[in-house]
Formats: sequence, structure tokens, C-alpha cells
Amino acid sequence: MSPRRVLEVRPGDQDSQKWRMSLSEDAFDSFIARDGDAARKVFGEGSLFSPLLFGKFFDPADAFPLWDFDSDNLLSGLRSASKTSVDWHERDSEFVLRAELPVGARNCDVEICGEKGKVIEISGKWRGRESDSRDWRTGRWWEHGYVRRLELPENANWRKIEAYIDIDNFIEIKIPKNISDSNIHQKKDAEPKESEHV
Repeated sequence: MSPRRVLEVRPGDQDSQKWRMSLSEDAFDSFIARDGDAARKVFGEGSLFSPLLFGKFFDPADAFPLWDFDSDNLLSGLRSASKTSVDWHERDSEFVLRAELPVGARNCDVEICGEKGKVIEISGKWRGRESDSRDWRTGRWWEHGYVRRLELPENANWRKIEAYIDIDNFIEIKIPKNISDSNIHQKKDAEPKESEHV
């Protein structure tokens, strides 16, 4: 297993101005045409941060309900063409997202945003793309950085999310599930009971 570094998962700043400028399909096309290879490395087909990752244009700054979809179905076309390294799945106790970070990426951040931790935000800046503004996320953010915002499932325990980056430049995010009292009772009820001796 590759050595990996723990990323700090922190609460978002709740800034209503953040990601306010939408990356429309027209803006994306002209941006890719102008910035060429550098832009394709970060936003190209198969990247977690591509607006076209899920088969149709979807602004990466909008929260996507990723966990509502089966990854095999949603990414089947990209997988068969070996154009993506994005994967997610659900286990009994957690949700797991694993994706390769773009070659031009640096300083990847993971934040939990929204009211009561309803959105997970994965963002970072391009290498060599410094912004003049204090907060690069309030203007044409795609010229300076990248983001993917994901809606968290209802049963996600957002306070215990863990994130890692390994030496191969993959990010892995583990989102534990809340274990409610009803789940515990259901498991106990499902266990076979010992037969009573007479």
C-alpha cells in the first residue's frame, strides 16, 4: 500500500459568496479552448473535477448527489475507455470515494459545508495560478482552482469524515454512517437466539 498523508477535514466558512459565479457550458468550452493542455489536466474527461464527468454538463460548484447513483452505471462509459480513475462505493459502515487528483493540482482541501454538514467540498488551486483577489472562489474560480461539491447521504456522520492523499496522487475520503439505536436493535433482532433448555 502506498504511503499516504492525512488531510485535515474542517468545517466550511459558510460564505454565501463562495462559488457564486457559475461555470456555464459556454464559459467552460471557451476556457478549455484558451487554456488548452493545462486546463484539460484539471478539468478534462474523467477527472473528478470535470463538469462533464457524469455524462452531461454539471457545474462542479453545485452539490451533486453522488451517493444516489451506482458508480458502475454512471461511469461505465469512461471506465470502459480507461478515461477515469474515480470510484465510490458503499460499505456496511461507510461510504468511500477514491479519485486521482489532476496533474496540475496542488494544495487540495476538504471541507464540510452547508447547514449541519450536508455538503462535502473538495477543492484546491492549480500550480502556478495565483489569484489577485483575497478569495479566488468568488469570481471566475475555474481560472485559479477547482472544486467538486457532493451532497452527503442522510445517514452520513459528517463529524467523523477522514481524507487521505497517497503518494500516487489519489485522494480517498471515508464517510462513516451514523449508527442509530434502531439499527442496533435490528441487528440484535436478526441474530439467531440460543435455544432454551427445558
